[in-house]
Amino acid sequence: MEDKASEKDMVEKDFIPHFFPTYRIKRKLYSLPIIIVVLVAGLLAYLTYIEAGVQIEGGYFSESELGALGGLLNGLIYTALAAVSAFVIIYFVKRKGIEILRFIFGISFGLVGFFQTWFFGQIIIFLIFYKSPILFYLFYYELIFFSAVLIIIMLYKYFTSVSIYTKNFIVLYIGLLIGASMGVLMPLWTTLAILIGISCWDIYAVLSKKGPIKQMIDFASNSDDPENLLEEEQKEKIKSGELTYDTSKLEIGIGDLAFYSMLTSSALVQTNNIFIMLFTAIAILIGTGITISGLKRNKILPGLPISIFLGIGTMLLSWYLFSLL
Repeated sequence: MEDKASEKDMVEKDFIPHFFPTYRIKRKLYSLPIIIVVLVAGLLAYLTYIEAGVQIEGGYFSESELGALGGLLNGLIYTALAAVSAFVIIYFVKRKGIEILRFIFGISFGLVGFFQTWFFGQIIIFLIFYKSPILFYLFYYELIFFSAVLIIIMLYKYFTSVSIYTKNFIVLYIGLLIGASMGVLMPLWTTLAILIGISCWDIYAVLSKKGPIKQMIDFASNSDDPENLLEEEQKEKIKSGELTYDTSKLEIGIGDLAFYSMLTSSALVQTNNIFIMLFTAIAILIGTGITISGLKRNKILPGLPISIFLGIGTMLLSWYLFSLL
C-alpha cells in the first residue's frame, strides 16, 4: 500500500471508453494476458501449420519467387493499409463523433471473429475426425452456425456488459486469433517486415500530435478540453520527475496482443522449436516491462517497438545458436 506522500506525487490518468479494444489489468499482472495469447496462439498455429499441414503463403507478393524483396513489399503494403485505415477512421470520428467507433469496432470484431473462429474450428475438427470424413462434414456445417452464434453473443456482451472481465476475455480471444492466423499465413520475411513496419508506424501514431491513435485517445478522454488539461506547472513537474503518472492500472491494446502473438507463433512454426518461441516471448515481456516503466512520465506510449524489436532480435539470435548445435 502506498503512503500518503507517494499518493500526492501520483497523477491519475483518464481511462478511455469501455468499448475501446484494450485489456485492462493491474500493473503487477501485466504479463498474464501476454502469456495467455502467446501460448494459445502458439498452440493454434502449431496445430494448423505442423499437425494439419495447412501451409498457405499469405501476402501480395510471393516470397518463394521474390525472396526477401517479396517480404519487404508485403510489409510496406500492410503498413500502408494500416496507416490509411487509421486516418480514415479519424476522419469519421471528427465528422460523426467518437461513438462511430462502436460501429467500426463491431463490424471489425464480427468479421474477424467469425472467420477466424470458423477457420481454426475446422482445424480442430479435422484433427479430431480426420479418420471419419462423415463426422467431419457433419460438424463442419454445425461449426458455421456455432461460429456465427458465438460472435453475435460476444459482440452483444462486449457492447452491453459493464464487466471488465467479459471485455478482457473478448479482447484476448480476438487478439490471439489474429496473431495465430498471421503467424501461420505470413512467411518469414513478410512477418518481419510487417512487424517492423507496424512498430515504426506505432511510434508515429501514438507519439505524434497528428498521429491517429494519439488523436483517438484525445477525443475519447476529452484531453482537448481546457478544463481537463494538466496545468503547465504540473506538466513540467512530470517531465522533471517530481510528479509521476499512476501506473498501478494499465490498458494493453488489442493490436499489441495480436502482434506479440503473431511474432511468437511465427517463431514456432518457422523454426519448429518451442524454446525459440519461449525465448522470444520472454524478450517481449521484458520489452513490455521497459515500456510500462516509461508510462510514469508519459500518458501513453506505443506498445510495440521495444517489445517487437527485442523479440525479433531474440528469435533470430536463438535460431542461429540452435542451428549451431
